[in-house]
Amino acid sequence: MAGTNSPRNDSQAHGEFVRLWTLESRRVFAFILSMLPRVADAEDVLQETGVLAWERFSQFTVGTDFRAWATQIAHFKVLEFRRSLATDRLIFPGELLELIDTTYQQEAAAGDRRQSALAGCLKKLATRDRGLLRSRYAPGATAKSVAAAEGRSVDTIYKALNRIHDALFECIQRSLAKEGKS
Repeated sequence: MAGTNSPRNDSQAHGEFVRLWTLESRRVFAFILSMLPRVADAEDVLQETGVLAWERFSQFTVGTDFRAWATQIAHFKVLEFRRSLATDRLIFPGELLELIDTTYQQEAAAGDRRQSALAGCLKKLATRDRGLLRSRYAPGATAKSVAAAEGRSVDTIYKALNRIHDALFECIQRSLAKEGKS
């Protein structure tokens, strides 16, 4: 092996590499992780670093700083990984971006129309029904707590809420249909 005082056979080299890699791989991983935010990416780069370090182990001088040597290999593997991200970046064509923007704008406008219709329909509800909705959808409220406060059964509250929801849905549909005819 280059840089060694005596020639080593493959078995000795393998044993020495495994010993050194086992001692230092966690520190090499910490170095990689400091440069790559995603653990999965850092693990991939660590594996690639280990393979390359084994392939180049004949260039390592036994008795010198294995961690520094392996970290240098890791550094170049991180740079290589970052370059691959830059070239693999997904770029949407302009037409797709325009389609996404148009669809978003249409959906936002439809949502605004539904929200406006809901506000109008809520105003048309009986006072008692609006009160029941406020009670049920107050922070931390449950059907059980509303039933207790109203002196009614939970089943009765669920049936009343279901009736109110159905009425609101139908009112919103009618409002939107009228708007579409205008």
